[in-house]
Amino acid sequence: MSFIAFITIITLIIAGLFHFYWAFGGKVGLDRAIPTKDGKALLNPGKFLTIIVGFIILGFAGIAYALNLENLHLNSYSEQVVYAGWFLSLIFAIRSIGDFNMVGLFKKIKSTKFAEFDSKYFIPLTSFWSITFALLAYRV
Repeated sequence: MSFIAFITIITLIIAGLFHFYWAFGGKVGLDRAIPTKDGKALLNPGKFLTIIVGFIILGFAGIAYALNLENLHLNSYSEQVVYAGWFLSLIFAIRSIGDFNMVGLFKKIKSTKFAEFDSKYFIPLTSFWSITFALLAYRV
């Protein structure tokens, strides 16, 4: 397994596990993971939705793993996996750019804990994932 794929898979698994942790009542990092305005959270995802997001992120790790397989071209689903890789590359690029208000490179609100973590960690991480998925999909 390539090092870049390994790092991508591990970071996606950690992100997925954080969602499960938050869904079951964990508080560490939650104030840095949800955008706020005037001290109020702008999102209030419920337990079920947070669990679903956790599974989706773990699925992204599975796609990164599948894209890194040496014999992917021998599988009947290889074309769908490659398309999924390109799609995830696009999704993470869009997340990095943001919504021009609360998240991403061009956010307007920059003085919250979330905005600080978004700039320091989330934007670089989603940019990394975008580039990685593009490289993995291209390699196949």
